[in-house]
Amino acid sequence: MENDFNWLKFEQDATNLSYKAICGVDEAGRGPLAGPVCAAAVILPPDTIIDGVNDSKKLTEKKREALFDVIKEQSLSYSIAFATVEEIEEMNILNATMLAMKRAVEGLSIKADYAMIDGNRLPNLEIPAECIIKGDAKSMSIACASILAKVSRDRLCYKYAEEYPQYGFDKHKGYGTKLHREAIIENGPCPYHRMSFLKKILK
Repeated sequence: MENDFNWLKFEQDATNLSYKAICGVDEAGRGPLAGPVCAAAVILPPDTIIDGVNDSKKLTEKKREALFDVIKEQSLSYSIAFATVEEIEEMNILNATMLAMKRAVEGLSIKADYAMIDGNRLPNLEIPAECIIKGDAKSMSIACASILAKVSRDRLCYKYAEEYPQYGFDKHKGYGTKLHREAIIENGPCPYHRMSFLKKILK
């Protein structure tokens, strides 16, 4: 990012409206064929920029892992929440994502009074909120949330890889890579797979 880029614009705008506990919210795992969707919410101290933080998709796994603990230490409050495979199947991925985001916001130890949500849909919250498209590249709080969500979900996929090594979850994190699709065709689905996502594969 350019040096003159303001990572705190949206936080400052909310502060100017007299909000005190402003959380950034993002998710990871809407697209994969397996595993839950994860969301995180982060409240940073005012005017905090954490060095190295960026949209989680632009960072290496090693860098995300290193920042994971830094973000937890520097935040005033953070919360990580999931919506399960069963919930995804029951209510669809969009609604399950909104549920995970709602759980993340409600799980904060400091009650947020304003939420900045990455994307173009708002979860059903009891506090004022705004959508910020590509917010993980515009807001420090949302970028921090994107890292917490991504790392948390990836760690879960490493556990799945130990349990079901034939699928290669440690390599693709549940996404529909050629390796993953071939493993599903060869072995059939496991309990972590989203059956509604496999219709084209399991014809």
